Amino acid sequence: MAQKKKKWKRALGNPAVLSPFNGKKDVLRVVIETPKGSRNKFSFNEKNKVFTLKKVLPAGMAFPYDFGFVPSTLADDGDAVDVLVLMDEPAFPGCVLECRPIGVIEGDQGNGRTRERNDRIVAIENQNHSYANVKKVADLGKKFLEELEEFFVDYHRLSGEKYRIRDARGPSQALKLVQQGIRAYEKQA
Repeated sequence: MAQKKKKWKRALGNPAVLSPFNGKKDVLRVVIETPKGSRNKFSFNEKNKVFTLKKVLPAGMAFPYDFGFVPSTLADDGDAVDVLVLMDEPAFPGCVLECRPIGVIEGDQGNGRTRERNDRIVAIENQNHSYANVKKVADLGKKFLEELEEFFVDYHRLSGEKYRIRDARGPSQALKLVQQGIRAYEKQA
């Protein structure tokens, strides 16, 4: 109990150290950085324990869904595992959601010579209504993936990088990605 209390106290100023799961093996905790509809890209700065403005998108471009991360994970790009959250209304930076993963969009980014993986889990917030019947990312249809790829291509172009979606996989691959992220996070801690 003392260990749990100590970790919770640290989490009050740093949501990045929360447990990645809410107690169930298939429900993720997701800390929102950038809400749906925002032109501002926010990022959690774990060192200073604050949300910072990372980038402002040009007029006419906005984030199509809420974006955040799974706490206590580390992805191939050196950040926490990214999550795109589908829900009825936008959340706000710092909001912790409970979500069920429905898949992962596997992608890579880079500037020609160097490319790195930048996968994004797609998850449904547990209290939503609009996406309640969606079980896997394929249920969202091909048009969803095309529009999402177009957003990421344009978003990365602003930084002089190229982005390409490699594949869309199901919920079990998303959970594997989280488990890999947990191991990488524990290894570096």
